[in-house]
Amino acid sequence: MTDVTRITSGSLIAADSVNGTDVYNAAGEKLGTVDDIMLDKKSGRAIYAVMSFGGFLGMGEKQHPLPWSSLTYDENKGGFVVNLDKKQLQDAPTIDDYEAFEWTPDYGRTVDKYYGAPTYW
Repeated sequence: MTDVTRITSGSLIAADSVNGTDVYNAAGEKLGTVDDIMLDKKSGRAIYAVMSFGGFLGMGEKQHPLPWSSLTYDENKGGFVVNLDKKQLQDAPTIDDYEAFEWTPDYGRTVDKYYGAPTYW
């Protein structure tokens, strides 16, 4: 990576800088961290953030895809804020085996519907 690609301004950020970013709810409670970003190959737009939630010391964590449109970056927190509580996340769609998971339009619509987000599909 060259210095030019690392230096961004305004609302631009390198994808590897997003991974590991904390996610909070509106009450300021940390819900998890962004583990990955799902991009549309053709438009280059971020469609989902995959967030780890729950567990202890990495054991029992679940991977939750969140519609990118549901996230708001908060400079004061240095992380993203989503309008969810922990109970909602416990019942939210998950990616059970992240390594073997295959994304389908039906699954994407399920995620979007759960969060009340406009569907990409």
